[in-house]
Amino acid sequence: MAKLYFHYSTMNAGKSTVLLQAAHNYRERGMTPYLLTARMDHRAGQGQIASRIGISAPADTFGPDEALFEKIATRLDQGKVACIFVDEAQFLSADQVWDLARAVDDLGVPIMCYGLRVDFRGQLFPGSATLLALADEMREVRTICHCGKKASMVIRRDADGKTVSDGAQVQIGGNETYVSLCRRHWRAEMGNT
Repeated sequence: MAKLYFHYSTMNAGKSTVLLQAAHNYRERGMTPYLLTARMDHRAGQGQIASRIGISAPADTFGPDEALFEKIATRLDQGKVACIFVDEAQFLSADQVWDLARAVDDLGVPIMCYGLRVDFRGQLFPGSATLLALADEMREVRTICHCGKKASMVIRRDADGKTVSDGAQVQIGGNETYVSLCRRHWRAEMGNT
């Protein structure tokens, strides 16, 4: 029975690594995965899912207003797909998450989404909020704060390394921009004591 999964965490927890490993496992067993990633995130190159540990795979991309049910149905018409993997799922719109749920329900294909739960301000991303509401199963990919506790929050730093507390929700970046912290250290960095 197909399900909609949401694997969530903070930055640098290894979500893309887990996704790429799972997709590899399908290929190793002779099954075909279909990989999707946000078009706006091209840090590893357009249409690439890459991990900090150096592994990557090509992927189809989705734009902010693209109808994903139709995109998935078109891909399934081209040949059998065992599982769909969506990286950077926080960038999905609420309507796109509903499209994914409909694809699971009506097309019978399992979909595994990987993404951030909250932004640097501690606010849910729209795609993540809808995935939290609709996913059949949710799994946290854990990482740790510098103190050793589980990191559940992330801060954004500017070019000078200073923590910022406002700005656009989406700013593409990696280790040079974001640091994962436990809630207590996030509050201290944000001046929220």
